[in-house]
Amino acid sequence: EDGTEDELYLNTLKDILPKLINLQKPDLILYQCGVDVLKQDKLGRLALTKQGCRERDRLVLTAAVKQQIPLVAAMGGGYAPEIRDIIEAHANTFRLAQSLFF
Repeated sequence: EDGTEDELYLNTLKDILPKLINLQKPDLILYQCGVDVLKQDKLGRLALTKQGCRERDRLVLTAAVKQQIPLVAAMGGGYAPEIRDIIEAHANTFRLAQSLFF
């Protein structure tokens, strides 16, 4: 729903992602890791914090690693008034990916 914050979003993702992976058994995960989920985003309708966005990334990337599923990550979104918020959120995604995959 509009305005969904970290707790509900992350709990929903924690519940659904493993079930979805087990059901679909994907050969590849295409991860659109947009940051328009951030509360300060002008066009997004969710209300995640940067920490919530980072946790979302951790859940998705860790699931891929655990299941040994290749993952393609694509940046997207990012319409916050402060460009540093967008850059930091995107950089967090790739810092985490680097720590998990390299």
